[in-house]
Amino acid sequence: MTENIISETVKVAACDKPLLEHANKLATRLGLPPASIVTDIARCADPLLLYVTYDGLQLQTTGKKAPGPVWVDFLSGSIAHRRKFGGGAGQMIAKAVGVKSGIRPTILDATAGLGRDSFVLATLGCSISMTERSAVIHALLADGLERAVADEEVYEVCCRMKLYHGNAIELMRSHLIDPVQVVYVDPMFPHAEKSALVKKEMRIFRDVVGDDQDSVELLEAALDTATARVVVKRARKAPTIAGRPPSYQLEGKSSRYDIYALAKLS
Repeated sequence: MTENIISETVKVAACDKPLLEHANKLATRLGLPPASIVTDIARCADPLLLYVTYDGLQLQTTGKKAPGPVWVDFLSGSIAHRRKFGGGAGQMIAKAVGVKSGIRPTILDATAGLGRDSFVLATLGCSISMTERSAVIHALLADGLERAVADEEVYEVCCRMKLYHGNAIELMRSHLIDPVQVVYVDPMFPHAEKSALVKKEMRIFRDVVGDDQDSVELLEAALDTATARVVVKRARKAPTIAGRPPSYQLEGKSSRYDIYALAKLS
């Protein structure tokens, strides 16, 4: 992955005056202009806000027809439902990383994004290291973890999740991350012109993060780092990275997992 540069379109804002100091500290940390107070998203002149609210930090597009925010929420919604009713170790992602009776591998999620896959694996008892190169997405993740760790119900889950900011390739090659058995990769690839990016998260992610142009290098670093296996999540019909065949695949309705087996998990 190339180092992410924060998009010039992103501005930091607070929804209310009491939150402005926190918003300004965040802007300073990210090297962005001082924060403003924005109370009306529909009339905001800035197209994309890193928005400090009473509910948490959000990435919010503006305008009259702006969709809802993108943010990290481990406490409610679909991720909470999945934690309670998602099928446990029978989930395809759990099988892909090698979760089974008596085995909970240590995992590096090299492309953490909003941390949902990491959270699912942490709920199953795995210890997860997460890397995120985008300063904006990393800020969302850090905020979500901070709020979740204060909740008794998911405190232990969050304690199994460690977040790093930086280029995953460099972090792996510099041995700056705790040793892991499994490296999990879910790269964002350039999309075809005809494919519809329906999800607001995908649209905003591409605006802020861009595509992963060095996935081949990422796979090589992952293979050098993992002691047992590398798992790559792909669209079901997408080609393998650099045409490199995996040891085997697990295929679902819309996605699949390419598993590069290196050693037996124990």
